[in-house]
Amino acid sequence: MGVLEIISGVLLILCSVAIIGMVLFQDSQGNGLSGAIGGGEMMGANGRSRSAGTMLAKYTKYAAIAFFVLAVLVGVISIYLK
Repeated sequence: MGVLEIISGVLLILCSVAIIGMVLFQDSQGNGLSGAIGGGEMMGANGRSRSAGTMLAKYTKYAAIAFFVLAVLVGVISIYLK
């Protein structure tokens, strides 16, 4: 196992932990199953344009893209460095 594989594996783990943390900190956006069955009260949703929730969702999206790119890179590195 080379140094490049170890570094890319650690980066992949850090990225996955960051995604888990960001998803857990986000507010729920729906009423779940009870809202789907009972009609739910979605008219009372506040229309925040630039809140911490929207910024967190944006960063989660970027972290997910980085995770998939890193996952592909780790796979390619492990295949070609054998």
